[in-house]
Amino acid sequence: MNIEPLAIEGAYVITPRQFPDDRGVFMEGFRADKLAEHLGHQMQVLQTNISVSSAGTVRGIHYADVPPSQAKYITAASGALIDYIIDIRVGSPTYGQWDCVLLDSDSRKAVYLSEGLGHAFCALQDDTTAVYLCSAVYNPEREHGIHPLDPAIGLTLPDGIEPTLSPKDHAAPNLADAEAQGLLPTYEDCLNYRNSLR
Repeated sequence: MNIEPLAIEGAYVITPRQFPDDRGVFMEGFRADKLAEHLGHQMQVLQTNISVSSAGTVRGIHYADVPPSQAKYITAASGALIDYIIDIRVGSPTYGQWDCVLLDSDSRKAVYLSEGLGHAFCALQDDTTAVYLCSAVYNPEREHGIHPLDPAIGLTLPDGIEPTLSPKDHAAPNLADAEAQGLLPTYEDCLNYRNSLR
């Protein structure tokens, strides 16, 4: 298993070592100890989520209040998606920037994003199944969203994709409005919380 940092601090791409044979393939999908070598603490998994999406579905940008927020570990069990990690932490050196990774059932990569980061994805195929490991349980009172097509963020969707959003995501504020309303986490609070986990 290879774990490498992404352009957004606190986010990593995980590439498993696959062992194919005439029966199929085997791999380790998650290793808390290996991930902890990069995070400085073990990710505690308190909830798993599964979403099945049609091609063109865009989910996000989602995030939760810090603390405790929700660290996430995402992979595609089937199909393919572009996974986006957006830095929405006020005061971060990369505030408003993003990185992305192709997650599919060939490479079987995964993405980890730490507490306070924004998350979105775009499904590239029908019946794309994303599996999330989450460090905290869902709390609707602490969950927020930013419009995924906010031009100030400028997520680049794949060519030919006609995005389909939920009513909730479509009604989400843009990044500037969310900041003005005090809805965004601060970089300092995120770092302090992560340090408390060590």
